[in-house]
Amino acid sequence: MSDFPLVPGDMVRRVTLHDTFGGNRQSGISPSARSNNILIFTDASSGEQHGYLDSWKSDGCFHYTGEGQRGDQSMDRANLAILNARSVGRALRLFKGAGGEVTYLGRFALDEALPWYMTDAPETGQGPIRSVIVFRLRPLNALSAEAAGASRVPDTLIEKEVAIEGRHTESVVIEPSGVVYEAVRREARLVERFVAYLKEQGREATRKHIHPPGEAAALFNDIYISSLRLLVEAKSSADRCSIRMALGQLLDYGRFYSGDIRRAVLLPHPPSEDLINLLRSAGVLLIVPCESKFVLIDGHGRRELFPRV
Repeated sequence: MSDFPLVPGDMVRRVTLHDTFGGNRQSGISPSARSNNILIFTDASSGEQHGYLDSWKSDGCFHYTGEGQRGDQSMDRANLAILNARSVGRALRLFKGAGGEVTYLGRFALDEALPWYMTDAPETGQGPIRSVIVFRLRPLNALSAEAAGASRVPDTLIEKEVAIEGRHTESVVIEPSGVVYEAVRREARLVERFVAYLKEQGREATRKHIHPPGEAAALFNDIYISSLRLLVEAKSSADRCSIRMALGQLLDYGRFYSGDIRRAVLLPHPPSEDLINLLRSAGVLLIVPCESKFVLIDGHGRRELFPRV
């Protein structure tokens, strides 16, 4: 491993690396076909749009998202190559950049105590949330985070309101099999309709950007109505799985606020009576469309969300 020609900080064209070491020229994880190295590439500018949330953390490790843009990631192929690198005598070589000229950050190894963990991240193109593998790469002979020009994840909570546009889009997300995630589009249309209704009622709708301390990724709720201190999570289906997910998300988002914060689930139509009771028992409001309006369903029956006076 001592014969690697680069030292941390060296810049090199990626095509030159592959001409020398072989390996996949497009993949973020590229086991060398001609040496005992695994070339790993990280690029915040292009990686985030594919759900790759790589960053340095306060534990001194570089947290690197595994391979796979759609669906839950699994420990196979290139991901398995990283996991088994130490046992087969391969060195992990990390580079900053995805194409053109890249910077060699140095040699890393998986942390022995906790080499990897699973977390949630969106699919490519801000698609549905899925489970991804995150490797904890500990530097052996490498640039520090500061020397590499990297920013660490925040040590304190960051919370702000941001525009709702862009979170829900009509873009089509497709699995490798070609199946369209129609649920994403239905949820987008439901949110857009509700936001338009709020605007008619003179209510401003935003969404909450929440970046928990120590986390690489920020959280975004669907809708926030500041005048009501109301967090709203939308789902395209009124089935039990969707409602359970919405409850979990609202519980997660709401814990970052002090004082009285209200929570609601926005559904395309009322669920079963048992699921209405589930929401009621959790203290969560239920909002559904009704003709040109939106109504609340609670223990008092149906009532218009913002009745006209």
